[in-house]
Amino acid sequence: MGIDLQKEWNSLNENSSLKDVQEYARKMIEARGFEDETPQDILMLLTEELGELAKEVRKTTKVKLDKNADKTPNLGNEIADVFNYLLALCIAKDIDLLQAFKQKEQINLKREWK
Repeated sequence: MGIDLQKEWNSLNENSSLKDVQEYARKMIEARGFEDETPQDILMLLTEELGELAKEVRKTTKVKLDKNADKTPNLGNEIADVFNYLLALCIAKDIDLLQAFKQKEQINLKREWK
């Protein structure tokens, strides 16, 4: 029997931890058959999504756009796509994102920002 992704999705809520979200992403990747994607594949897809995110941010600024382009902001969706691929990359490289964030922030807390 496969993963009931809808049940897993329904279990996420505003009280879910980053670890919960990363575990859901792992199950999502497995359920959708993406577990064989290499870190390079994921990074390429992440880069593509970053480009789409940049375009969405551009829609909210005074930078000129093609007058025929869809001007409906989709910023949240593109941020979510970037987050999904970031989680996928962490899973592919066996990185606990919360732990990595905490370790890096510990370094940043000791820096002097000007």
